[in-house]
Amino acid sequence: MKELTKAEEQIMQILWKMKKGFVKEIVEFFPEPKPAYNTVSTIVRILEEKEFIGHEPFGRTHQYFPLITKKEYAKKFMKGFMKNYFENSAKKMFSFLSDEDELTVSEIEELKKEMDKIIEKRKK
Repeated sequence: MKELTKAEEQIMQILWKMKKGFVKEIVEFFPEPKPAYNTVSTIVRILEEKEFIGHEPFGRTHQYFPLITKKEYAKKFMKGFMKNYFENSAKKMFSFLSDEDELTVSEIEELKKEMDKIIEKRKK
């Protein structure tokens, strides 16, 4: 699966929230200053070519919808991110975040609780 550009990801974030929408509705979801209709339309067509979204025709217009869930994309994105920046190691990524003071003590404690739950679940 290909990664999304920043502009493509913005539109996917909107479509994930909307579930489905016409280009005009997608444009309305953007904060001011809103992008041009033609710009959004072009990016939507690119997303369709990349098979991230599909469409249903309504006369001369189309209603677009995601073909991949946000969770599916996040999972594949994170795998690539960890591979490219942390040698496929969650441990190295966690160490980086904690060494850079990106995580507070309470966040680390919350992560530890989540990890303890995962360990118990996998032991069963």
